[in-house]
Amino acid sequence: MIVDRDTLRALVARRQAGGEIGVLTNGCFDLLHVGHLRTLLAARAEGDFLIVGLNSDAGVRRLKGPDRPLVPEDERAELIDALACVDYVTLFDEPTALELAAALAPRIYVKSVEYAEKPLPERAVVEAAGGEVRLVPIHEGRSTTSLVQRILAVERQP
Repeated sequence: MIVDRDTLRALVARRQAGGEIGVLTNGCFDLLHVGHLRTLLAARAEGDFLIVGLNSDAGVRRLKGPDRPLVPEDERAELIDALACVDYVTLFDEPTALELAAALAPRIYVKSVEYAEKPLPERAVVEAAGGEVRLVPIHEGRSTTSLVQRILAVERQP
């Protein structure tokens, strides 16, 4: 279900008050690929329902550059929402998911292990609310950037 932050906050609070474990992850999810799917499946396995915070188009441009996203936010949201492992999708425009994590207070916040050595601004608000941060495996060679590079290389061949 694609929902706004306020609606989602109420849904998450109700479900977690009923004893369910809410899991939050986030990302750009531009050109959905198997690495995304595996990460989302791993995140979903951490709890009872999965919330995906999706970077807005403006947010993706800030993170990835002026040529991205390749797929507009409404279509990215629709694709993520169609996955059986995803319960809720919400857009966010901030540079990180810090405000989203603070608003939702998920029991579990999931990112890939590439964040083991990087600052994770969401960690403090998740842990302050009694939640945990969990890191899931990364899938080497499975990224939108590598897909774009492969497509461009094929396109340049005579």
